[in-house]
Amino acid sequence: MRLLILEDDLQLGEALSGGLRQQGHVVDWFTSGPPADAALRGTTYDALVLDLGLPGTDGLVWLRRWRQGGLALPVLVLTARDTLEQRIEGLDLGADDYLIKPIALDELAARLRAMLRRATGRATQAEWVHGDLRYDPASMQVRWKDKPVELTGRETALLEVLLKNPQRVLSKNQLLEQLYDWGGGEPESNALEVHIHHLRRKIAPGVVRTVRGLGYALGAAEGKA
Repeated sequence: MRLLILEDDLQLGEALSGGLRQQGHVVDWFTSGPPADAALRGTTYDALVLDLGLPGTDGLVWLRRWRQGGLALPVLVLTARDTLEQRIEGLDLGADDYLIKPIALDELAARLRAMLRRATGRATQAEWVHGDLRYDPASMQVRWKDKPVELTGRETALLEVLLKNPQRVLSKNQLLEQLYDWGGGEPESNALEVHIHHLRRKIAPGVVRTVRGLGYALGAAEGKA
């Protein structure tokens, strides 16, 4: 998933963004509303994690503006405001879920996955199937010929991008944009090729197809592992 986090607490923001990146997600973290607003206008995200206690403009004000402006992506609200009235107000303004601080990273990640399944209509779809390859987007588990495949978070994210675009050729830049948070520093020049090599080695040589001069595409997922 590509996530936007709007959280002004530096310690919490660093912990959440770092933890979610380790799980294979691409995270853009902002500490105030205006740069987050600009990012939402220029980047496609899968979900937004929004703190209510922001400096300047309150998080609920931003949520109201974004919903009125047509923002449709799932929004999970983080708050220390543990009152029924405030939770109802946030839900009425367009929040999809609520988490009361302090927050457990694993619960946050699970709620984000559940929100995305609801938003994309995949709540009942247990897995994606491509030949002998099976991928469960909820648990991020990969199986090849009914045997589990151990992938890193980044390798899993790359495989998911390819499975989401089975008929498309994706350029190197398109894939890197999905896999890396540019605000966290550029990857090494051969990082994508290394991840693709690992997918081919761990799953099957043809699982990622090279389209010369254009990029990469999902390939055959049958035959020898």
